[in-house]
Amino acid sequence: MRRLIIFFFTITISGSIFIHGQSRGINRDKYRINISQTTDNITIDGLLDEEVWATAEKVDRLRRVLPTDTGYAIAQTEVKLTYTPSTLYMGIVCLDPTSGKRPVESLRRDFNFMKNDNFIVFIDTYNDQTNGFAFGISPAGAQWDGVQADGGTVNLNWDIKWLSAVKSYDDRWVAEFAIPFRSMRYHGGAPEWGINFSRQDLKTNEKSSWAPMPRQFATATLAYTGSLVWDKPLPSSGMRFSLIPYLSLKATQDNLNNEDIKPKPSAGIDAKVMLATSLNLDLTFNPDYSQVEVDRQQTNLDRFELFFPEKRQFYLENSDLFASLGSETVRPFFSRRIGLDNPVMAGARLSGKLGNNWRIGLMDIQTVRKDTINAANYMVATIQRRILGNSNISAFFINKQVIDAGDDSLLTDNIFNRIGGIEYNLYSSDNRWTGKAFYHQQFHEGAGFDDAVIAANIKYSSQYITAILNQSIVGAGYLAETGYVRRTGYYEINPTFQYKFFPHESSVANHGPGLKLDMFFDPESSFSLTDRETQFLYSIEWMNRNSLSVDVKETFIRLRAPFDPTNTGGPKLLLNKKFYWNEVGTTFMSDNRKLFNVILTGRYGGYYNGTRLTLNGELNYRVQPYGSLALVTTYNNISLPEPYNSARLLLIGPKLDFTFTDKLFFTSFIQYNNQIDNLNINLRFQWRFAPVSDLFIVYTENSFPADYRIKNRGLVIKLSYWFN
Repeated sequence: MRRLIIFFFTITISGSIFIHGQSRGINRDKYRINISQTTDNITIDGLLDEEVWATAEKVDRLRRVLPTDTGYAIAQTEVKLTYTPSTLYMGIVCLDPTSGKRPVESLRRDFNFMKNDNFIVFIDTYNDQTNGFAFGISPAGAQWDGVQADGGTVNLNWDIKWLSAVKSYDDRWVAEFAIPFRSMRYHGGAPEWGINFSRQDLKTNEKSSWAPMPRQFATATLAYTGSLVWDKPLPSSGMRFSLIPYLSLKATQDNLNNEDIKPKPSAGIDAKVMLATSLNLDLTFNPDYSQVEVDRQQTNLDRFELFFPEKRQFYLENSDLFASLGSETVRPFFSRRIGLDNPVMAGARLSGKLGNNWRIGLMDIQTVRKDTINAANYMVATIQRRILGNSNISAFFINKQVIDAGDDSLLTDNIFNRIGGIEYNLYSSDNRWTGKAFYHQQFHEGAGFDDAVIAANIKYSSQYITAILNQSIVGAGYLAETGYVRRTGYYEINPTFQYKFFPHESSVANHGPGLKLDMFFDPESSFSLTDRETQFLYSIEWMNRNSLSVDVKETFIRLRAPFDPTNTGGPKLLLNKKFYWNEVGTTFMSDNRKLFNVILTGRYGGYYNGTRLTLNGELNYRVQPYGSLALVTTYNNISLPEPYNSARLLLIGPKLDFTFTDKLFFTSFIQYNNQIDNLNINLRFQWRFAPVSDLFIVYTENSFPADYRIKNRGLVIKLSYWFN
């Protein structure tokens, strides 16, 4: 087994190092658009009646990406660009050859890409095919913006100041953008930027892009951008800053502890300081996160902790420097650990580029003591160097230090938690090969390999084949208090293979088989097998966007700790007990272009020493462009022999998302979860009265479902304003 592990690690790590390409993008030399400075006073109204729009160079032949990546799009798009010393301007004409209403889900910012007609520009300001910015619009005028990392992944929780307007006609819709240079980060003096334009037209069922994109990749993939050629290089800017103060009033009541209503006024401030066009300093004092959207609950049938994503603005810009450390299940740093149980007092965050090849990230956050939760200081530092074309190597150090332990003498030997590591990230020039290899070490007296993680993975993506090999060894003593580590003390190997057929002149867009194998071994028990999951699946996607997948799964588990399979507090299955079972499943997704669409999943089979039926449903209906109604339901019927608990677990969550205008929003989210005997109500009103400046009114309530007796509730009124 040890020789087999060494063999697989050698393949993945050596493959990651030797598979690389040139740093210049695939389409940079062939797809080029020139941009010239203007002195026109451009009004953002969607009319494109300024003189500069008649003379600016035009892009007007976008190529189809989906459902096939051959030929030109039926619904064509014209794009022109110009700029002033402070602002990048864009004029877009989206031709509409198909009659009928243009599909739009709502007027909400950062709309669902797949459910809306849209135009998006992806900008590689650093020319590294890895990091960038995305700005988009729907025909109803809803904005879509995000920061890009890891070759093109877009984080939509990031918001920034920019202006847009849309005008609609029978045969086209016209958009106009004004994006301040201060809203982006870039290298001063660069003669070109990477850029690509993406259009989705749901009536013709096609997605298109200016610079050609293989259909296995998202149009956000920065390896395939064309070039935006400046008439003269943009200069570096001097120091600039923005202030974002807030005022809030919060009233809470904890009925379980017989507490009266507690009103609490609060104030704080965030600041964004541009030290250079590619380097940013974020500061926060007494931050408040009460307006952040509530998490969607999950039925917890897992032996391990569930993961919920970070949504707080302060942690998002250049977040890949911190959040991308490790892997999905072994994250040494997870920002949601900070301020979860006790409030943040202040924080600072320096991130960005140093020259063409170096990136840096420094973060320091201080929390205060609350009840029995100790005050602590959280520090993370990372530095990244671009190598071998688009790939990079990085090193990091994380320190959690207890500052105020009160009278807790038990913490004298556990006053800090420190982890350092080195990582290599592979991105080939055509993005077909991606991968990662890393080593993390926890630091304390007597620390060794048992307090470390070593992992490697490699992925190949082509039009027909997707092949992945993941593997990792996580020591039993590895503890990342500021991270998310799903489990410890194992060696895992996880190969995945999928093949797709693309039939010609058929109602089927693609279909094909897939195979997934995931195995865990115990290093402390002669690498004996503890978990194995083997899944064979077959998927079909039709030209009308319906899709269906069916699968058969075989599972083996040897419990390394006692476990209640229902997580309802019943008797637990015993340590080292072995279980084998099989199950079948199917998932159907209907055409999301329709006003009413569904996602339905069903699974049935064995479950430990019993059986389980799982039914998941997501029903969506939109009243365009004013909003949508969604109903998400999960039902588990678990049958186990006596004396173990059987259970019928229901999680149901109706959500009403209503957009009165593109600046006035209301969301109602109700979640009933009988596993935790709770009914949660979250009502959220938002008025965006100025760019990235908001008034929020949020009401949250938790109660017992049987008699609607309130456990706790809270009301927050929060006002924030962005000063440049």
